[in-house]
Amino acid sequence: MTLAQAPLLTNGATHSAQTFRMMIRDLARGSEGVTEGNDLKVTPLAVPTGGILVGDGSGIVRGRAATWQGHYTAYNIGSATVNIAPAGANPRTDMVMLRVLDPEYEGNQNPARDPIVFFDVASGVSSTATAPPSGYSAIPLARIALPANTGTVTAGMITDLRRICNPRKDRTLNASYPTATSDLTYSDNKWHNWPAAATWNIPVPSWAVSAKVMVTFAGLRMTKADVYAKMQTILGTGTGAVLGEDTFIDDDQGNNTRRSTIVLGDNLPVPAAMRGTTQRLTVQTYMYKAPTGDLRVDSGTSMFADIEFMEGIV
Repeated sequence: MTLAQAPLLTNGATHSAQTFRMMIRDLARGSEGVTEGNDLKVTPLAVPTGGILVGDGSGIVRGRAATWQGHYTAYNIGSATVNIAPAGANPRTDMVMLRVLDPEYEGNQNPARDPIVFFDVASGVSSTATAPPSGYSAIPLARIALPANTGTVTAGMITDLRRICNPRKDRTLNASYPTATSDLTYSDNKWHNWPAAATWNIPVPSWAVSAKVMVTFAGLRMTKADVYAKMQTILGTGTGAVLGEDTFIDDDQGNNTRRSTIVLGDNLPVPAAMRGTTQRLTVQTYMYKAPTGDLRVDSGTSMFADIEFMEGIV
């Protein structure tokens, strides 16, 4: 194998199609899939019959017909109808794919008049298949499970198989330091919006579907008696807020004044209504009536919110 000539975008050079396909491969970091979370989604027809709709969007497909074939880009504007053949006496599973058939490597299409990229259906795949048949230059979009003697595709028969080629991530580290002493005493077996200083306004990316959240309290003060409490992160406000899991504080050091580090970690879904908005991230604390120790944040306490948003299929 020799070094390909000439480098892309060199004046006076002639660049092959493969040179551009290899550029796509490099930019995609060797991955493939749809570009964004709502691209090329498969849904039933408005009046369900023997077909499905593939929505707007684009994707990247790795060529599998030859070594170093490279990657292809393709896009769909509007909704494309794809026919699904009816099932016979036995149930059948089909796979809807975005497929490339490049005559440089396979097939005999004429790029001047024939489709080189198209939505294809692999009929009779495994009921658990998640990848196109071996050797196909294609990415999977959906699996269709047809019951016996059925020719109508409904939403319940469609399993989404899309994956994002290179999902986006956005991570920020936010700090907070109490400007005044705040105590939460053993009390009432109820949740309290405490500590108030553990509040951050977080911009939520428009593409985020989930978030990893880690809130750390360094120097959380405990005093008077043993402490038994639990803390929980909250993303958002009101009825649309998303609550994290409970993290327990179970301290048995008696009436000594002491400080500890408490870490809250969560995987949170990001509802559609939050995307592209700024949301409040807070913490609430539940104090049990027994034992009777108290919690405090003060100038000796540091609080950090580490949050990473992730893109996903929608």
